[in-house]
Amino acid sequence: MRLARTADLWWKNAVIYCLDVETFFDSDGDGRGDFRGLCQRVDHLHELGVTCLWLMPFYPTPDRDDGYDITDFYGVDRRLGTHGDLVEFLRLARDRGMRVIVDLVVNHTSDQHPWFRAARSSPDSPYRDFYVWRSEPPPDGPSGVVFPDKEDSLWQYDDEAGEYYLHRFYKHQPDLNVASPAVRDEIARVMGFWLELGVSGFRVDAVPFLLETAGALDAGDLPDPHDYLRDLRAFLSRRAGEAVLLGEVNLPYPDLRRFFGDEDGDELTMCFDFPGMQSLYLALARGDAAPLATALRERPAAPKDGHWATFVRNHDELTLDKLSDDERAEVFAAFGPDPAMQLYGRGLRRRLPSMLGGDQARLRLAYSLLFTLPGTPTLFYGEEIGMAENLAAEGRLAVRTPMQWTDGPGGGFSTAAPNQLAGPVVEGAFGPANVNVATQRDDPESLLSWFTGIIRQYRRCPEFAWGTCVILDCPGSSAAFAHRADLDGQTVVAVHNLGKEPITVHLPLAGADRGTRLATLAGAHQATDDLVTGDDGRVELSLDGYGFCWLRVRPPHPGG
Repeated sequence: MRLARTADLWWKNAVIYCLDVETFFDSDGDGRGDFRGLCQRVDHLHELGVTCLWLMPFYPTPDRDDGYDITDFYGVDRRLGTHGDLVEFLRLARDRGMRVIVDLVVNHTSDQHPWFRAARSSPDSPYRDFYVWRSEPPPDGPSGVVFPDKEDSLWQYDDEAGEYYLHRFYKHQPDLNVASPAVRDEIARVMGFWLELGVSGFRVDAVPFLLETAGALDAGDLPDPHDYLRDLRAFLSRRAGEAVLLGEVNLPYPDLRRFFGDEDGDELTMCFDFPGMQSLYLALARGDAAPLATALRERPAAPKDGHWATFVRNHDELTLDKLSDDERAEVFAAFGPDPAMQLYGRGLRRRLPSMLGGDQARLRLAYSLLFTLPGTPTLFYGEEIGMAENLAAEGRLAVRTPMQWTDGPGGGFSTAAPNQLAGPVVEGAFGPANVNVATQRDDPESLLSWFTGIIRQYRRCPEFAWGTCVILDCPGSSAAFAHRADLDGQTVVAVHNLGKEPITVHLPLAGADRGTRLATLAGAHQATDDLVTGDDGRVELSLDGYGFCWLRVRPPHPGG
């Protein structure tokens, strides 16, 4: 493998870890996590094998939307620390070989942002055009609010301004007018500021909404929104050639592919694979590999320098909106039958361990898939120890509970009283008494130890990240999912059993001669002929229920 691949396109085989500073570790006992606390826990992430940290919003905020309602795009919320604390964290991460990307949330602001306060004060304000105003809401304007349980309109009347403003999210988050050149220039300045402080790119929030210009200008006078995304990418490349734009684009594959740009990839560097994630959950619910295999065969290829980002759990509700109504009902029935576990009628506010009833075999199967499927694996904090949710928390906050470090009060997250914590700690079987870092760190059989080992093995298999993926047919078992990845004459194979019953798989290895050896890298299996392929290029493998294995194809020994 060429060294330039690793140096220039580091995101291709990165391990991304998403965390919220506020709920990670509290250094001063005020009940909120902070950057000094994150600095104290950075070695946990390094030892786990993380190579890129994605920080959820840490900017000044009234905190009515968990930090996504921002009042200063250049600031650090004083409850979390200072710019100096942030820079110290960036240095510590860099010293350990970890890059840091931050949330770019510029499709809206808080209604307390100085820009909006100035905009509403007068029609002549230079900030008036930063937002989208109408004297009357257009009857044929954009439809579809993001949070249908909270909002029933895209337009909110403002008494001070005497007009309606557009908001696709909450009414306290007015949309920025990205059709305005001044807004575009300001967004570029925001990006430039954080790049100068040392971040390696941005996770771009709700990209389709960021580019949406409907309602902003009169028909016929709208710029091409993808031109703007190309401009952002070009600006990023000029300022920091190795920085990335990781986009949240929850659309069907044909529409999603457009956000990469042309065949060379001149828009987003990476896109989250939402359709693939939803198909994975349908496959897990059914114990049938077909939905996942179909999705990966239909997934368009990313540009040569771009990549898909794969995930099992994100920081929002686990959206299932791209499944059919019947398919979504299947997943709900399997993993979230109680309406309290569901959100917006389209997703689940649970984490995987509780969905699977704590079944360690199924958990490890799901994450083995994450690390072997083509794309950049992205973890949400706490997944490495099997954290669950607290349904007593409102909405999506159920999965954004404090990190569980020890079995002590507050899970070792903070010394503050429970009512002062940034969020309620998980309770019951998945609470800190049973699930925490300290207990698992020294247990070689723990989920944390398994994650550390599987990430180490993933880093030794560049074929999964860089190679060409081929889904293999496995006749005789609908639960079997197998694929190979080829790179520079090297091949690795991964086989997974999504069902609870043991299976035998006749694995096809096109081009393999008799005597070809298969070295086991991870997982467990039984095989005929000591893993030597037969005359027909097939090898027979037996997997336990929810079993998996990773194999490296090795040529025959010289002389047979």
